[in-house]
Amino acid sequence: MTVSPACSTPSGIVDLDAVALSAAIQARQVSCVEVLQAYLAQIDRLNPAVNAMVAGQDRDILRAQAGELDAQLARGTCLGPLHGFPQAPKDIMPVRGMVTTKGSPIYAGQVTQADAIVYERMRAGGALFIGRTNSPEFGLGGHTYNPVYGATRNAFDPARSAGGSSGGAGVAVALRMLPVADGSDMMGSLRTPAAFNNVYGLRTTPGCVPHGPTEEVFFQQFSVSGPMARNVPDLALLLSVQAGFDARLPLTRRRDDPREFVTALERDCAGLRIGWLGDLGGHLATEPGLLDVCAGALKHFEAIGCRVEAAQPAFDLSQLWRAWLDLRSFTFAGSNARLYQDPQTRGLLKPEAVWEIERGLRLSGQDVFQAAVVRSAWHGAVQQLFEQFDFLVLPAAQVFPFAVEQDWPAHVGGRDMDTYHRWMEAVVPATMAGLPALAVPAGFGAGGLPAGIQIIGPAQCDLGVLQVGLAYDRASGYSGMRSPLLAQ
Repeated sequence: MTVSPACSTPSGIVDLDAVALSAAIQARQVSCVEVLQAYLAQIDRLNPAVNAMVAGQDRDILRAQAGELDAQLARGTCLGPLHGFPQAPKDIMPVRGMVTTKGSPIYAGQVTQADAIVYERMRAGGALFIGRTNSPEFGLGGHTYNPVYGATRNAFDPARSAGGSSGGAGVAVALRMLPVADGSDMMGSLRTPAAFNNVYGLRTTPGCVPHGPTEEVFFQQFSVSGPMARNVPDLALLLSVQAGFDARLPLTRRRDDPREFVTALERDCAGLRIGWLGDLGGHLATEPGLLDVCAGALKHFEAIGCRVEAAQPAFDLSQLWRAWLDLRSFTFAGSNARLYQDPQTRGLLKPEAVWEIERGLRLSGQDVFQAAVVRSAWHGAVQQLFEQFDFLVLPAAQVFPFAVEQDWPAHVGGRDMDTYHRWMEAVVPATMAGLPALAVPAGFGAGGLPAGIQIIGPAQCDLGVLQVGLAYDRASGYSGMRSPLLAQ
């Protein structure tokens, strides 16, 4: 086998972008076994400092699986762009034959028997599941820690939070322990860790990527599955495998060909109108300096020919927040009330989970309907904004990465946070409107900690946000900023 210089060493392999790695594997310039060994070595080197990867699989079995993937290539069979990619599904949704704890002692050691649909697709596309990425308990909160595996630490400063709930995924991608990673997003679970670790995370339009199956397939429209990567082309590569209709989930969308995410990324952005939402007219509390970093990133949109103007929705944002609280608690309580009602498991739930369930159980049907009415009105207000602008931009997080020992920021910008997730309110507008939102790096604060912004597109404009994100990244160069841990 002829090996290109870029692939000649383990460090060379993990430094390859996912698109280049996929091409090298398919051209047999590097073997799947060599790729596996390189990523396992990177995990051994860096994971002890950050705890992003958990539940590692038997390495002899993994090497045998990688060898079979090589044998398939030798026979002329390629399973897809992820052929030979080490992957570690987020420890929230089930994976066949692997532990799925959801970060809870209730499920510690539980081996699930079936794949979530997104993992079916990744496995069928040639991904090699080497472990799990860490998540907070039940995915609640924007900080990845749990009593099963402990805390995941930031890729740029291990004394800081990795964000969440896809915190393990964000750190693993930033530190080249995975070429790309999957995640899920209800309240910024892809966007917050992307912002905290200087990577890219896409909250997809509901139905773009199958999320489930779950016991309820019609009401649940908040949590979505999506990709995380070091740059936009890599993100699109994984999305092309994840996306598409599945009859088991009737709200998933049909596309002509999900490979469009890879083949149609180029776009002339000259003349696009960008609406800068800032702190929503003072509604959002932000850490000092954070908004300045995010506003400073707007110049990169101007560099690609966009027109950037301040924007403000005509809506009662406090009402939107209250509706969000009710719909979130309704959804979480519906899925997890049985754990609260069983005395044996109630004591194992973290306080935030108990709070959500108790709120959800108190809601009446009319309460839920009225919250849905507010959500619908918000969608209408956002549609009015899209009559003026092509895309909207908002901070992806309201704080820089905080101390890893802290449960959540109780005070931001001189304001008390009245819930465990109020400091994440910036991610709610896109979720409540059902819109695609791409978290992209925005630069670094005075302390060297990353920040991020969201590029929010109109309904079902997932490809559009990727196109703008690619042009933005080329102008900014942020995806080339590496963690200091990689130099150690």
